[in-house]
Amino acid sequence: MLDDALKRDIQAAYRRVIEARSLRPRYGQRLMMAEIARTLGDIKTDEQGKRVSQEHVCVLEAGTGTGKTLAYLLAALPIAKAQGKRLVVSTATVALQEQVLHQDLPMLKASSGLDFEYALAKGRGRYVCVAKLDQLMDGVEDNPTMSLFEQSLVSSQEDIGELARELAESYGSGEWQGDRDSWPQTIADPQWRRLTVDHRQCTNRRCGHFGACAFFRARRGMDEADVIVANHDLVLADLSLGGGIVLPNPKDTIYVFDEAHHLPDKALEHFYHRQGVNAAMRWLGQLKKSLTDLNTGLGAQHTIARLLGQFPELLASIEPRLGDAFRLAQPLAERTPEDNERLHYRFTMGRLPAAFRDLAQQLVTPFAELSRHLETISDILRESLDPDKSTGLAREQAEAWLPLIALVHGRALEAHALWQAFGADEVEDAPPQARWLTFEQRSGEAELTFSASPVSAAETLARYLWGSCHGAVLTSATLTALGRFDRLQERAGLANRYRYQSLPSPFDYSRAVLSVPREAVDPGDRDAHESAIVNFIENLGEDEAALVLFSSRKQLRAVVARLDKALGRTLSQDDMPRRELIERHRKRIDEGKGSIILGLASFAEGIDLPGDYLTHVVITRLPFAVPDDPVGATLAEWIESRGGNPFMRISVPDASIKLVQACGRLIRKEVDTGRITLLDRRVLTRRYGRALLDALPPFQREIEGAGAPATLAS
Repeated sequence: MLDDALKRDIQAAYRRVIEARSLRPRYGQRLMMAEIARTLGDIKTDEQGKRVSQEHVCVLEAGTGTGKTLAYLLAALPIAKAQGKRLVVSTATVALQEQVLHQDLPMLKASSGLDFEYALAKGRGRYVCVAKLDQLMDGVEDNPTMSLFEQSLVSSQEDIGELARELAESYGSGEWQGDRDSWPQTIADPQWRRLTVDHRQCTNRRCGHFGACAFFRARRGMDEADVIVANHDLVLADLSLGGGIVLPNPKDTIYVFDEAHHLPDKALEHFYHRQGVNAAMRWLGQLKKSLTDLNTGLGAQHTIARLLGQFPELLASIEPRLGDAFRLAQPLAERTPEDNERLHYRFTMGRLPAAFRDLAQQLVTPFAELSRHLETISDILRESLDPDKSTGLAREQAEAWLPLIALVHGRALEAHALWQAFGADEVEDAPPQARWLTFEQRSGEAELTFSASPVSAAETLARYLWGSCHGAVLTSATLTALGRFDRLQERAGLANRYRYQSLPSPFDYSRAVLSVPREAVDPGDRDAHESAIVNFIENLGEDEAALVLFSSRKQLRAVVARLDKALGRTLSQDDMPRRELIERHRKRIDEGKGSIILGLASFAEGIDLPGDYLTHVVITRLPFAVPDDPVGATLAEWIESRGGNPFMRISVPDASIKLVQACGRLIRKEVDTGRITLLDRRVLTRRYGRALLDALPPFQREIEGAGAPATLAS
């Protein structure tokens, strides 16, 4: 149990923050703190400090206005320090990450009386590599010993010498800390790839620039921090490397996952493998052409020479089989795609015809061998950088070749992972792998991409995250679907024994009206639905501050094309960047003018337009997932094969979550008011409609049926 002294410390810190910030205590916030303290305070450990409790995770749905960030920091931080653990706060969006880092933590440190240090954690790829900067400044990239194949693997070969000089001067003077996000101008991806390295290319302490390394400087600051702010991608990437590589070891960590509803999808992305056949043929071809240069540069080392001698046979066994992949797949393309168009072919239930399975299994072994050879060469090159070790190679040779060998090693590992996943045997009673082909035309050149992904990350999260960490808190405004936590449990691998609670909202939702007007139609009649949307938008009041949410870009464009050009109040997400659109909208409202934002699904979450900036949310159709998602379609087939109803088990709960998120754009503060209009009549005519409506907050309701309007209290 949480001891009394620690309980008093948390309560005192909360009182100090409330008084210092002139805040009003919130019931939901206090309840959230109590739940977190109860969960984390009950964690039992053995004599070695290893967790033995199995109820170390709590899942808390807390709506906008609860004050989640303050609640979880005040409750979890003192407990983490008392237990000798580190607190990792992980978010899904940059906006929330910046809020926690630049607003919430500084405020807490100044007001709470708690003594703690905090730091931001980013992956290595967000920091400039000082060694690469130095090479660019010296023009080393033009050195012919760097080999031909570098040119095909680096996306952009434009001159970035001037940018490199600016970065080097700012970093050397201390004006810039070396991370991409804090540079005042946007650095394009192709340019940034030439300025950074991944974990395979980095030589760590063997690098001559280690003392000045931006990434390791940040790591040293992180080692002293009690609270580390990260994001879901970094946490998952660290776990995939074994844990404790970039972030603290999971067994010594209490995690707080804010925006936790994103975690299952983020986890799936980390286990998704893909390979373009022509892209692979290009880098393999360049590697073959570069063997002479490789032997000249590195052949003096006998192990490397022996391994390079095996490359021609390996490449000869891979290239024809990749050609076979193209020939096998071609008959499955219904037609030739046009430029910038993608066509998918999905294998039913992820099951491959024998010819594809045989091909995948034939490619696994040579790619595995190629990966092992490249890894051994990389290890030898790293050892050559150590003055205490003699490998037969000069440091200069190793420094010149290691980045390129590491880069190709990464490509080989990706290819091996794809073909291993593509050809793996199915496990009985386990969810299948989704497997599909993508046909594309890029600048007139055909490309065929093989893809494979698990349909669920639940088992992986259960084993490597929840099973490994000391404790965890998951929170978000939308964790339940249709009022239950079942869908999240299923997707995130969360056990029934963990704590679950939906916290009460501080908002009076009766200040808003949910309307299904007479104009609402079934989207199955596309023309009638688009006409209804156009008419509704054109009849909005001249001073309306509205957000109209679309489920497809195609429909958004169709509606924009049909809108009266004289309307002059619409701002389409399709026409400008999100930040510019929001700024223009706010400016119009400040000037007393009306403004209507036309946005896609991304605008249903994360947009914060309180008060007069948003008084009307229009949802054009129920937010069911796009049916052509290969992963979702494969999962649906598997559920159906086991006697389940995938629509009711997946589609409806997921739509419920998205609908709650969309409605959540309206009420952002306690004094907010307004209207939500749903232009999809299926919510009244289909059997799932009542469940979707019942899962929404208790808005006033105006449902217009065939007769006179009826106002319903929820």
